[in-house]
Amino acid sequence: MKFVKVTEVGPRDGLQNEKSIVATNDKFQFIKFLAKSGLKHIEATSFVKKESIPQMGDARELSEKIFADTALNSVSFSCLTPNLKGYESALEAGFKEIALFTATSESFTKKNINRSIKESIDGFREIFKRARTDHIKVRGYISTVIACPYEGKMPAEKTLDISKQLFDEGVYEISLGETIGVAVPSEVESLLNCLLKEFNSDLFAGHFHDTYGMAIANVNQAIKMGIRSFDSASGGLGGCPYAKGASGNLATEDLLYYLEREGFETGINLDEILKASSFIQETIGRRLSSRTFTAKMSK
Repeated sequence: MKFVKVTEVGPRDGLQNEKSIVATNDKFQFIKFLAKSGLKHIEATSFVKKESIPQMGDARELSEKIFADTALNSVSFSCLTPNLKGYESALEAGFKEIALFTATSESFTKKNINRSIKESIDGFREIFKRARTDHIKVRGYISTVIACPYEGKMPAEKTLDISKQLFDEGVYEISLGETIGVAVPSEVESLLNCLLKEFNSDLFAGHFHDTYGMAIANVNQAIKMGIRSFDSASGGLGGCPYAKGASGNLATEDLLYYLEREGFETGINLDEILKASSFIQETIGRRLSSRTFTAKMSK
């Protein structure tokens, strides 16, 4: 199959670590730019405590703008919901898809949500139950699938074990988070060899960070092994706070450039993504890291 699904995570994963608060209307305009590109999957926000992640404190207000705009009806919007209260807020806001987050590393999970891996998954069971009743799609995130900033390299079997638990509960796709961007293709190959012995490739998405410039190389490896779904952030927004010098998520522009040159279809217009990145770059007041964005805008 020559079509690749792209999930844009810039509005949530990309902006959540920005030091200066981005105004709700600016987030909304950013999302409108992204939607105009032809993107069909956009992770818009996260229903978390404002004290925990101030950038996501306007989730309800932003959601009202999104779902009131009929021009955005063709886009499938998702949001991160860390607990049942967040799930209920997302449901009230109008979301039909949510995402749940866990990790392979006990230390990382404890640091992020103050729970063990088992406690995190157990805490999701009521959400899964409610989602089945409410006909809400659930996407799973597993972070630190290759390495953890606290525990080092992680065995692929941990990702496999957690994947089994999440699929048993009903997630339709698992995004494999290479959280600190240290992986090389051989490590991605080893991980996928383990997972694809048990599950089909269409159940997974790649979520690569570009800390060491390896994101596209890792996408290439995943493509070779049948993965046809990837997360990315406009301009390369985001980054892991535990990886100093991290340049952020895989940039949507870089992903699209690679896929188009390799003959894959995405349904997304690269020029429109460049406009979205230009807007958000001006909004946040710092240069974006995307190589393709930099090259295209310098012409």
